[in-house]
Amino acid sequence: MDMRAVGSGGIETPRLVLGGNVFGWTAKGEEAFAILDRFAEAGGVMIDTADVYSAWVPSHEGGESESLIGEWLRRRGGAKGIAIATKVGMLPMPGDPELTPPRIGAAADASLKRLGVEAIDLYYAHQDDAKTPLAETLAGFDALVRAGKVRTIGASNYAAERLAEALDISAREGLARYEVLQPEYHLMRRGKYEGALQDLCVAQGIAVLPFYGLASGFLTGKYRSKADFGKSVRGGRMEAFLNERGLRVLAALDEVAAEKGATQAQVALAWLAVQPGIAAPIASARTLEQLEELLGVLTLELNAEHVERLSAASE
Repeated sequence: MDMRAVGSGGIETPRLVLGGNVFGWTAKGEEAFAILDRFAEAGGVMIDTADVYSAWVPSHEGGESESLIGEWLRRRGGAKGIAIATKVGMLPMPGDPELTPPRIGAAADASLKRLGVEAIDLYYAHQDDAKTPLAETLAGFDALVRAGKVRTIGASNYAAERLAEALDISAREGLARYEVLQPEYHLMRRGKYEGALQDLCVAQGIAVLPFYGLASGFLTGKYRSKADFGKSVRGGRMEAFLNERGLRVLAALDEVAAEKGATQAQVALAWLAVQPGIAAPIASARTLEQLEELLGVLTLELNAEHVERLSAASE
């Protein structure tokens, strides 16, 4: 299996990271445990979650995903062979949302308790915090690494100039550096990563694990008209993609999927997996059927012409 390094701490993952935003929300109980079991059985390694998942749901307060994953880890007898990524610093979690050392430390302790692990394999700043000096934020993460509570740190939703500044500070001050970036990146939204941010990650050896790899489900091909928006709780987001460009991308996905004997979702993730700097795309599954489809990216190989055709359609 094609394994890719995630940072310099020895973590490796195949070409799929399982998104945990659905756990405790649209995937619960035994169904969620079955999804996690199958992912691990298929060779999956990394599960991506956050302390804020799923605080947007009425009656939820955040931590539901971590708690469910923690229960699964306890059921299987520990985290051996599994790497957990989680995050801090995104509203609407209660308390101070800023990335100050006290906030980072307290949030990490809460996540460790919910997950039931001794150390977080990959701990992200969930979004940039312009109010707190980057040196302070990095010092907070560095303290966790030195204490053995965190193995690798990463940044999510950072612009190129801010990530570059953070890397410079880490090098100058001898602090743990962001080894991983998690940006939004997919065939329908390329500008947030391609360009300066991608160039920086490639030059600095930053592993990139993009989220929304399927554009909230649009790239599965199931949303072809406004009448399809009711097919999921995320259907309302399709308005931004269902246009001439979106239909052109879907047509290219249809063609390549037919040629490869694959699905549109598998092809969209395979396109991501071969882009410069990308270690593995992140994708979520609410059901075992959805997971089985996602697992196809682990072995699907696109040739250069397929990749170029998809890239051209999404320009």
